[in-house]
Amino acid sequence: MAAKLDYHWHLRKVMADRGMFSTTDLIPPLAKRGIALSSSQVYRLVVERPERLSLKILMALLDILDCTMDDLIEPIAVAGAVKKPKKAAVGGTALDAEGLAGLRPKRARIRCVDRS
Repeated sequence: MAAKLDYHWHLRKVMADRGMFSTTDLIPPLAKRGIALSSSQVYRLVVERPERLSLKILMALLDILDCTMDDLIEPIAVAGAVKKPKKAAVGGTALDAEGLAGLRPKRARIRCVDRS
């Protein structure tokens, strides 16, 4: 089974490495590059892990912080959910799809009755 992909967002750490300790420090450089974000939007961008991110904002962050994408986004592999084998009932065997087919009712067919 293939591993699920995930990522770590390191914007706060990269900002701290560059001496930017307040989230509002990003507002003027972003505005200089034509990106207008409110202070709450910038706070969420720094503190939380973004699910959707505009490429313009990403490129502006890379330019402002003079870093690479690898510095901001660290891909990680998450252990996938392993399927557990079906357990057999006590004294019986595991039911498969074919075994259940005999227990299910047949689908009703409704036909038009001609009333002449």
